[in-house]
Amino acid sequence: MDFKAIVDSRRSTRGYLKQPVKRELMAEIIDLAQRAPSSMNTQPWNFHVLTGAPLELVRAGNTERMLAGAAVDREIKMADHGYQGVHRERQIEIAVQLFEAMGIEREDKPRRQDWVMRGFRQFDAPVSVVVTLDQALAEDTIAHFDCGAATYGLVLAATSKGLGCVINGQGIMQSSVVREHGNIPEDEVIMTCVAMGWPDPDFVANDVVSRRAPNEDVASYVGFED
Repeated sequence: MDFKAIVDSRRSTRGYLKQPVKRELMAEIIDLAQRAPSSMNTQPWNFHVLTGAPLELVRAGNTERMLAGAAVDREIKMADHGYQGVHRERQIEIAVQLFEAMGIEREDKPRRQDWVMRGFRQFDAPVSVVVTLDQALAEDTIAHFDCGAATYGLVLAATSKGLGCVINGQGIMQSSVVREHGNIPEDEVIMTCVAMGWPDPDFVANDVVSRRAPNEDVASYVGFED
């Protein structure tokens, strides 16, 4: 696949086959993600690849705490006011696309809640990659930027190997659970996780493509001749 084909074929996969992913394949994907650029070659990221019993414990712990009404327990700061303006509009738009694809009506509270809980269950994917940042660089926002680059590299690498994935902030809403069962060292900060596995071709939400703002809304071009 050429680069454009990989980028265009990437989807946020939310339904997976119950089929394991081999460790050797995950190692290849991590090797590719490691080629991401970083400020002055600091490489501040770490990847913790969870599957099997430890991942099931993370799913159970996340789900139990969220259903019990536990406060969000993330290690990176979230906006106190949530998304607003155009960012909120985009958030709502993709939610509408997904609910329409899945046939989930606005009044169907049980199915809407189940959809939310899928995120806390890491979308039942066979693998979750927990991306962390070295604690020594926790206050360095450039290092946060670098982790984002590595995470996108991880997603593209997985796509190039035929896997589906979704960057999943819900999966670390209870970061202490993830830390415990993922054996995350204390000198690392949990940033996000990526659910990963073989896409289920019958899960219709996997075909949803989120819309992007037009070029002229996000880019400016200075100094070019017409």
